[in-house]
Amino acid sequence: MSKGSTAPESPDPGGLTGRAAGPGRGGSRSGRLIRGGRLLQDGTPGGRVFRIVARLVRRPLLPAVRLWRRNIQLRVVAGTLLMSLGVVLLLGLVVIGQVRNGLLETKEKAAQTQAAGGFSAAQDRAATTPPVPGQDGVRAGSSVNWRSTLVEQLASGGQNAFNVVALSLDSGDTASRGARASGEVDPARSVPADLRHWVAQGNGPFQKFGRIHYTSDKPAEPGLVIGKRLNDAEGKQYELYYLFPLTQEEDSLTLVKTTLATAGLFVVVLLGVIAWFVVRQVVSPVRMAAGIAERLSAGRLQERMKVTGEDDIARLGEAFNKMASNLQLKIQQLEELSRMQRRFVSDVSHELRTPLTTVRMAADVIHEARVDFDPVTARSAELLGDQLDRFESLLADLLEISRFDAGAAALEAEPIDLRQVVRRVIGGAEPLAERKGTRIVVVGDEQPVVAEADARRVERVLRNLVVNAVEHGEGKDVVVKLAAAGGAVAVAVRDYGVGLKPGEATRVFNRFWRADPARARTTGGTGLGLSIAVEDARLHGGWLQAWGEPGGGSQFRLTLPRTADEPLRGSPIPLEPEDSRRNREQAAAQRAQDTGRAASVPAQPAGERPSLPAVPPRIPAPPRAAVDPAALPGSGARVVARTAAEAEHGQGTGTAGNAEREDGTGGR
Repeated sequence: MSKGSTAPESPDPGGLTGRAAGPGRGGSRSGRLIRGGRLLQDGTPGGRVFRIVARLVRRPLLPAVRLWRRNIQLRVVAGTLLMSLGVVLLLGLVVIGQVRNGLLETKEKAAQTQAAGGFSAAQDRAATTPPVPGQDGVRAGSSVNWRSTLVEQLASGGQNAFNVVALSLDSGDTASRGARASGEVDPARSVPADLRHWVAQGNGPFQKFGRIHYTSDKPAEPGLVIGKRLNDAEGKQYELYYLFPLTQEEDSLTLVKTTLATAGLFVVVLLGVIAWFVVRQVVSPVRMAAGIAERLSAGRLQERMKVTGEDDIARLGEAFNKMASNLQLKIQQLEELSRMQRRFVSDVSHELRTPLTTVRMAADVIHEARVDFDPVTARSAELLGDQLDRFESLLADLLEISRFDAGAAALEAEPIDLRQVVRRVIGGAEPLAERKGTRIVVVGDEQPVVAEADARRVERVLRNLVVNAVEHGEGKDVVVKLAAAGGAVAVAVRDYGVGLKPGEATRVFNRFWRADPARARTTGGTGLGLSIAVEDARLHGGWLQAWGEPGGGSQFRLTLPRTADEPLRGSPIPLEPEDSRRNREQAAAQRAQDTGRAASVPAQPAGERPSLPAVPPRIPAPPRAAVDPAALPGSGARVVARTAAEAEHGQGTGTAGNAEREDGTGGR
């Protein structure tokens, strides 16, 4: 073949070039679909239908998603299969491409050699054949007959390896003028038009991959067509084409593809099975350890892992069993120590009752005879009586705390009206309030506030809260608020005294906690009142919480379920009061915004501003969770059962305070 005269080759034998789609058609359609989805989500009439369809589609997939998230073995095996499949596909494409290129290159070289020999033989035959004299019609017929004979002779040496087609150069209708073909080949459809154009314009041979069509019922097949422009015996130019079928190469390539697909599928499945077995050997001990850890956390401390072998998994099992044994031993030691401590407190408290009774009788006698003593001795007799009262209160509180620690506290719940309990508590605190110059105000007692509760314990809790508020209220009003909503009732006690400091949220209910450690507990109560109160609230399944700000007072809120054993989901009274400093600042900012919007309303001087409304407006706050966010200070969870560490240290659930209670109701 002549250099630089070879036509471009088609990369795919017999392949058809598809018509490209219109520019931007697919993108615009997807954009319309996306925009349609957005419209549905933006609240158009189809939005609800879209959500329903999405929910129906997502619902069957939820079990599979949960299984995928929870099963590490499935994820590892699936990942191994996907990566194996990717590697096999990549290798298969490379191998198929190499085999295909090799087959085509070999066929192309053989076809070019065969076609070059055929073109030389046709040219030699034209040179050795003498021209036929006669009229033009006779010459034309002789030329056509010469081409037919040439095609038969050239095709006879192919043995079905190729076919030969001869076409007139100046003929637009190859079927009627000078078209000759071997092997029932359809020359009009088998020889590409662009190849004929290249052959007619050039002198060298040209080639192109295409499809060979037949005039019989034989199906078309891919092939390589090589053509060249030659001169016949009369000196007229014609086109000679060699058509080489690629059926064998296509069959060989199909066999290679089938073999690779079968081998690849087998390899992928085999790798998946291997990965499953390997991962199972690692995951099974981990699952066993997780199950045993769950049972250990549930209190079954005797659970242990089964250890076999001496590998890393066996070492992990031995370490896990050793850890479980140590934990069981330590827990047993702590439980025994806790039982000993509780028994010691209980025994000491009981043993102190007898000598305390004797001392009390003697102190009463001395106290009654103090009028006959000198002033110093009389004052000593009064101090002795006061300290004995405090000692008796401390002993009673210690006995109550020991009952809570031992789990022996019982709840005698019955329907009660909290308004009556509040009235009894206020009646008992009135003498103290008069001495302090404090007025106790009750809010929300117009309607009954009924709940199933232990009246004795609720009264003890409220007495602690009210007495604390009076003593630390600095002579200002104490507000007791009652409310009921949904399945809960609440009582809040608000004072305007020293308040509570930030950062002491979890210490206000601790046993014997004091805001000022340097301050001696020489007056007031035992320091256990709020600890007992929070235990009483927990026994009811309720909340006892505290809020406060320095110099702005504090508020303690008791929330109880209406029905015993009913879980709480919220409180009808907000933990932070409406007249807190932050709420007042928010209300002032809101009023300033309203004043700026209504420019026609003149601003009032600061001294003439009316007092804040009962419910001041607030700046919109973030949405709250369904569970009361103040159930535990610093968290959004509700009050839960106390742990062993909390029982030992006596930690509560309220917000801390900055002053110490000295009234027999616990530290604040």
